[in-house]
Amino acid sequence: MNDMRVPVLVEHAPSPSAPASPARRASSPSAAGPRIAAVRCALPPHRYAQHELTGPIGDLCLSPGADRALLHRVHASAGVGTRHLALPIERYARLGDFGHSNDAWLETGLELGEEALSGALREAGLAPADVDLLVFASITGVAAPSLDARLAGRMGLRPDVKRLPLFGLGCVAGAAGLARVHDHLRGHPDDTAVLLTVELCSLTLQRGDSSRANLVAGALFGDGAAALVARGGNTDGDSSGAVAPAAGPRVVATRSHLYPGTERLLGWEIGAAGFRVVIDAGVPDIVRGHFGRHLRAFLAEHELAVDDIGTWICHPGGPRILSAVSETLGLSEDALDCSRRSLAAVGNMSSVSVLHILEGIRARRAPEPGTWGLLLAMGPGFCSELVLLRW
Repeated sequence: MNDMRVPVLVEHAPSPSAPASPARRASSPSAAGPRIAAVRCALPPHRYAQHELTGPIGDLCLSPGADRALLHRVHASAGVGTRHLALPIERYARLGDFGHSNDAWLETGLELGEEALSGALREAGLAPADVDLLVFASITGVAAPSLDARLAGRMGLRPDVKRLPLFGLGCVAGAAGLARVHDHLRGHPDDTAVLLTVELCSLTLQRGDSSRANLVAGALFGDGAAALVARGGNTDGDSSGAVAPAAGPRVVATRSHLYPGTERLLGWEIGAAGFRVVIDAGVPDIVRGHFGRHLRAFLAEHELAVDDIGTWICHPGGPRILSAVSETLGLSEDALDCSRRSLAAVGNMSSVSVLHILEGIRARRAPEPGTWGLLLAMGPGFCSELVLLRW
């Protein structure tokens, strides 16, 4: 992969420093917006320490006798301690073509998706028939009917459940999916919506590809699924008693942003062998040069500043991305510790990661009532997604 010069971005939106119009301001925090009722992750049983994967991944990607110095450096610096894989590591050499990899994605994805979704519904005190909207995101496999449609009958969702399968958002889909759930529930405050993400990144590793991007992907990415249950503002204190006020944060506002001229920074090249990863070295520079001012402008529209955010849920794209976010925002050393812990424990799980981080925060100790949180991620486009939360 060749390094590229960072694109000169031409912004077509109003200047971030311009005063926000009243229509763009958040609703009052006391308004009954959507609330996150539950988050549950499901991980494959095949768990490996990073050093256990370096040799086998080298065998898959490099020719016999090739220099492995870069491979070892990338694995050692990835910030990953352990990862879960969809299959036992010895099976990857026998996968064959893209069709076999995609079949494995569908089979394992259905199992993990059902585990995550059923677990999240149990946590929320709900049944599958209570779900009004199911948003499904994955960028590591394809199917029609989509995985969510196959799960609907398997799990007993209602025949009239609304479905929104998403493809192409990649790592940003956990945040973008939550934002779209927020949009629906603001207009349908009596509804229950679920975001389900399934990412089996290991199945996209390209055999015989010694490019830096493929080696980085082989060092960073892990597999998993996650489900998030959110309920409209009118459901608080409903007759089921399923969602107590302290169950989770409200989603206050969201913001999407595309960065023009950066389409080739991140994504897939799709060919006969399946999904070949594109990860450009210019991504951290885009974060440092542009992401911070857009985030600050978003917060300013809600009369907030970076220092007002007590809980950060940042997609762990890798150590360089986390450092770039921390530097451009001037965060304290420990502000992104939840992201670093997730990266170390399970690797970068693409769209699943922000939900894994949110689950960890809820499991350890919920933030104090009134705490502001920001869930954020970046992905192909190149784009970013911001979700403002309040406990």
